[in-house]
Amino acid sequence: MRKSLIGLGVAGVATVALVTGCGSGNDTADMQHSSTTASTPAAGQQADHNEHDVKFAQEMIQHHQQALDMAKMVPGKSTNAKVLDIAKRIEGAQDPEIKKMTEWLTKWGAAPTSTSMPGMDHGATGSSMPGMMTAEEMNKLQQANGAAFDRAWMEMMIKHHQGAIDMAKTHLEKGSNADSKKLAQEIITAQQAEITEMQGLLKSS
Repeated sequence: MRKSLIGLGVAGVATVALVTGCGSGNDTADMQHSSTTASTPAAGQQADHNEHDVKFAQEMIQHHQQALDMAKMVPGKSTNAKVLDIAKRIEGAQDPEIKKMTEWLTKWGAAPTSTSMPGMDHGATGSSMPGMMTAEEMNKLQQANGAAFDRAWMEMMIKHHQGAIDMAKTHLEKGSNADSKKLAQEIITAQQAEITEMQGLLKSS
């Protein structure tokens, strides 16, 4: 009888050990799975964009804003239907792009402009962005009218567009966010077409 009780006791301990061991293994696996699952979104958020995505959006907002300032001059200074049409298209394309990039920066927790960009007043001398007009150039354009304005405006806008294309090409190499790189390619395609159009108008004028 005593041997039987001892046997049952050993079997009971073995059973408890077996159950405990299985439970511990599952708990460990569950904890590892939970840890992996919890860390995945954070890793995904970090991989959603890099520093150049932020820089591109901040600088292109300022670059686009100056193009809008130039486009808004046209209706009061030009009677050329083709120049008026180009200006209207520039305003219609770039204003929504500014809003889109501002939304990205808000989502990324970044300011809409960079403190590293000195004197950002839509035409400041000293801007490091390619194609930006100086304050002096913008004032000179403001004083022109008619055919003289049309020529000066197109020459400046070609330079401005080329600067935006250069910025967009750099971003295709250095950016990581798919949406911002898609926008960069759209900027290259659209603004190159407008450059070609304006060059043709200048030759025929």
